[in-house]
Amino acid sequence: MTKIFVDGDACPVKEEVYRVAKRYKLSVTLVANAPMRVPTADWLTLVVVKGHYEAADDWIAEQVAGDDIVITADIPLASRCLEKQAHVLDSRGGKFSAESIGSALASRELMTQLRDLGTITGGPPPFSKQDRSQFLQTLDQTIQKLRRKK
Repeated sequence: MTKIFVDGDACPVKEEVYRVAKRYKLSVTLVANAPMRVPTADWLTLVVVKGHYEAADDWIAEQVAGDDIVITADIPLASRCLEKQAHVLDSRGGKFSAESIGSALASRELMTQLRDLGTITGGPPPFSKQDRSQFLQTLDQTIQKLRRKK
């Protein structure tokens, strides 16, 4: 059965994930480095992972399996999950794929270098209603695709 894993520390679409998961009767595991408030529901689990900065990412990568869905903006984590045949979405509704992850990793590295040099000082654009809507559409389409597959 498909499970949803959320890289929860900075995820702006947790509430949307909860609504969709409840509608489709899917389990959600929210993984974070620190405790946070989550609704009380039998289909929702909060896992707090202590340790190094990427401990939550490591936990997700170890637990995820094929046909699970992972919500993350972390490109290296997305790559690790894709290797396990998971479906990986970012919070703006983008979908990582085996074909696109290489260029995403390269772009990430380039942007890190440019930020380190001071060439680029800004971050991503503010999260918008359109981003939220696109995320919901992509999540719904991904779940529908997985259900048809079974």
